[in-house]
Amino acid sequence: MDIEAGARKVLTIKGVDFAFRWRPPGTFQMGSPSSEAERDSDEGPRYEVTLTKGFWMLETPVTQGMYCAIAGSNSSYFKSGDNYPAENVSWLDCQSFCESLNALGGAPEGFAFRLPTEAEWEYACRAGTNAPYFWGATLNGDKANCDGNCPYGGVSKGRYLEKTSAVGSYTPNAWGLYDMRGNVWEQRADWFGCYAAGPQTDPTGPPAISSFLYFRVLRGGSWRNRAENCRSACRYGGAATNRSKRCGFRFVLGR
Repeated sequence: MDIEAGARKVLTIKGVDFAFRWRPPGTFQMGSPSSEAERDSDEGPRYEVTLTKGFWMLETPVTQGMYCAIAGSNSSYFKSGDNYPAENVSWLDCQSFCESLNALGGAPEGFAFRLPTEAEWEYACRAGTNAPYFWGATLNGDKANCDGNCPYGGVSKGRYLEKTSAVGSYTPNAWGLYDMRGNVWEQRADWFGCYAAGPQTDPTGPPAISSFLYFRVLRGGSWRNRAENCRSACRYGGAATNRSKRCGFRFVLGR
């Protein structure tokens, strides 16, 4: 039986609830059109991506409560509470977290916990939309935690919290995912590099021999970034060993 996009599944692991939302297989346009304001050249050329397998994506960024339950400690800079995003974690830390989760045996048969690919993340972030944000083309800190002093889309300046916010503080997208824009950058599985030309099926990014060797993809923007960095197509690269109070992660339950 087909599962409806946005369907919710909750797994309880070591006494902590991990809520996921279903992303069905599908096709979408990845990257930004040349007409999109403030775009960077590495967001194109825009191309068609087909994902042949559905997956469950964590409903929010990994929280400090989740991280402590599995990793045994809290490395976050902002130790604001269990419902705030875990940050100050490197790509290697995220890999270790997923490996620990898998070792606990909490994944259903045939599935595993892992970081999403860049394509899976953008597909889930857009949730069927093509605008810079799932709600439209403006942001000033009202719909996502970013630097509202640097708004996008011609709107006036807005809020700048200067720190992370509790996960789920802003409206989710149509598939029930919170904080895909702002709050913390999210680590991706892929190496950072140029997009391949032409339609792609289940892309996993460039090989490690790219010119951005040792750089992994970050998506979504953060509490400290301009609104333009929270657009669906915006991408950034960071060293696998880097830790930052702007960077967190979310993972998927996939095949």
